[in-house]
Amino acid sequence: MIKKNFTILNLFFLFFLSTICSAYSSNIELRKNLVVKAVEKAAPAVVNIKAAKVVERYSNPFRDFFGDDFFSPFFKDIFPGYKEKILEQSLGSGVIIDGDKRLVLTNAHVITGASNIKVKLLDGREFEAELVGSDPDFDIALLKLKGSDHLPQAKMGTSKDLMVGETVIAIGNPYGFSHTVTTGVVSALNRSIRTKYNTYFGFIQTDAAINPGNSGGPLLNVLGEVIGINTAIYAQAQGIGFAIPIDKAKNVIYELLHFGKVQPVWLGIFGQDVDPQVASYLGLKSPKGFLVTEVVKGLPAEKKGIRPGDVIFFINGVEIENKDDYMHFLLNVTSETEIRLRLIRQGKIYEISSLKPVHFTEDMARSYLIKRWGFWGKRYKNSIVVTKVYPNSPAYDLGLRPGDRILKIGGITQNSLENLVGAYIRYRLQKSIMLVVVRNNRVYYVRMRT
Repeated sequence: MIKKNFTILNLFFLFFLSTICSAYSSNIELRKNLVVKAVEKAAPAVVNIKAAKVVERYSNPFRDFFGDDFFSPFFKDIFPGYKEKILEQSLGSGVIIDGDKRLVLTNAHVITGASNIKVKLLDGREFEAELVGSDPDFDIALLKLKGSDHLPQAKMGTSKDLMVGETVIAIGNPYGFSHTVTTGVVSALNRSIRTKYNTYFGFIQTDAAINPGNSGGPLLNVLGEVIGINTAIYAQAQGIGFAIPIDKAKNVIYELLHFGKVQPVWLGIFGQDVDPQVASYLGLKSPKGFLVTEVVKGLPAEKKGIRPGDVIFFINGVEIENKDDYMHFLLNVTSETEIRLRLIRQGKIYEISSLKPVHFTEDMARSYLIKRWGFWGKRYKNSIVVTKVYPNSPAYDLGLRPGDRILKIGGITQNSLENLVGAYIRYRLQKSIMLVVVRNNRVYYVRMRT
């Protein structure tokens, strides 16, 4: 009798326990809102990135006695050659976009200069990564993880139908805190950001917290789809974050996979700033915009009817104040980007749409470099040695001559013909450009008027 009662008690307890567990499980499911479900879908594909690089810094031999800060303000001036190499690590985030090919999308600034890159998944697995390609102008980098087994991947969405006010979710590793989730809304679209070194266009602005370490992580919609890549490049941001639209990132990914880099593009026009004199002559209210001075036949601008004398003042909804804005915009688009222009012609405003840029090929750039800058060269060690200077050219007027070695043009080190061509592509609209030239073992800093 006692044994029978005990069995019934056990059955009753098990029934009670299963009921409680079932109710608890049901409550858990009820609490899973769209944000929770989105995070569950995407989190396994979000990764922590550690990038190690060796950097040189001025070393203080008296730090053991006085501390690092005692001589720091003036030590490097007294002993400029006293340096040491140290290993620095930067933290960032990324997202696996192809589990079979083991491809990870992140920001370029997360891995810049890295000699070793390690990636850690949510499940604890850690892999070494190699760089497939990177472009600092887009702040996009693509990594490939070593190994052979299949990895989780995030679902790619689209950024073309984003709505201001819709809920978004950021996942990343701010300050090293792995897989931190923040939420917010899309605050604005098509934002431009000016930093000390660059201007970036077309960002998604959100109030979801994006801090150092979040860079490279995904911005998700409530379906768990990647609609942007978070970036923390704007140090002054307080309570706002920015993300690169995923459609823009997709174009960069295509170029990196097929060409190893993002091919430069152009519309086939040359131009200059609008100064007060030009603004007065054209009847403009203020000296703003990009004045078209030359249109190349057979290229997109000419086909769309753009003429010399036109002043471009909006591209894709972004105000263009000068030639630098125009150039920075081109550095932020690929050949797949559709462009809309607003320009002034003889006092009237015109809209031009469905304009697509074309690749500015190396052969084309070399031809224009010789024609407009007036010299050519060849690679010699870590420089370009000038082999030809053309009469009545900017290089000729500067006094450049065969045998001179060029170490730098603008901010681009000249250690390859590719970099020489790249310097022309980047600085082709400048009125003057700084060169670092070696002649007879002496270094000269000279400015070439173009």
